[in-house]
Amino acid sequence: MVARHAITRLLLERSPSLPHVELCELPTPVRPLERLADGLWMKDDSRTAPLWGGNKPRKLEWLIGDAKRRGRRTLLTFGGLATNHGLATALYAREHGLRCVLALLDQPVDEHVERQLERIHASGAHVYVTRTKARTVALLPWLALRHGRAYLVPPGGSSPVGALGFVEAALELGEQVRRGELPEPATVWCALGSGGTAAGLALGLRLAGLRTKVCAVHVNDGLRLTERTVVRLARRTPVSAGEVNEVEVVHGYLGGGYGHGTPAAVRAIERARDAEGLTLDPVYTGKAMAAVLDHLAGGAAGPALYWHTYSGVH
Repeated sequence: MVARHAITRLLLERSPSLPHVELCELPTPVRPLERLADGLWMKDDSRTAPLWGGNKPRKLEWLIGDAKRRGRRTLLTFGGLATNHGLATALYAREHGLRCVLALLDQPVDEHVERQLERIHASGAHVYVTRTKARTVALLPWLALRHGRAYLVPPGGSSPVGALGFVEAALELGEQVRRGELPEPATVWCALGSGGTAAGLALGLRLAGLRTKVCAVHVNDGLRLTERTVVRLARRTPVSAGEVNEVEVVHGYLGGGYGHGTPAAVRAIERARDAEGLTLDPVYTGKAMAAVLDHLAGGAAGPALYWHTYSGVH
């Protein structure tokens, strides 16, 4: 088993001013998805942590630690109506004695969104439906002051501090490769919603000594996300030495916009469920899976690693 604490200590040695709280039960497993496609593997982050899984708790370990270091008692963040990030932030803030304020933007409402909103309202967070990006940005200073100099967490936890969670994740993957649990991937695939996951992987893979390319599938048209912005975030993390692995932003899977379903995502969700018993969502992971399946079907060289970021804890 990978020594999680040794990897965390490595990052803390590089940036000793950043306190860290432990939320996750790591390492997360890897396994082949051979019934879906030859050469396809999965890093399963569905149950990273007990209250809410997926990719958010990895980032929140560092963000909550930084908020506590700064003496802040409230976390303020925002996202779509069904924000997994917002829900995870609320749940783990409460567990660590912090308040949480959420500003929610409009997105298409379906059964998935309605269920998520119920969870958000039950989380104990102070919820404001601010509807548009412009109105949300305008209200953030007021919300921060109203709730006692709140610690601002950007969408998806994608700050230089939050990205440390996936620097650590990539180092964890590197150890699994060295132990022979999977071959070194040629590519690693994740949804690109706010950039922190892809940025952390690009830096962490380089630190781990892997040559793996990061393929980030564009699923959010509300933020300006390009290869340059992802690499810039990676280079701003507290442990960066400047060099990161190659990043490609993969387009063509967004559909009508953030939160809109696509036929390709529906097909990928059904294939993953039928072949592997894997649950994907229509906003992020369904689109990422559609992209990696097309990549392999087109004859691209593997192995390819799909990074499963959807929470299996509900």
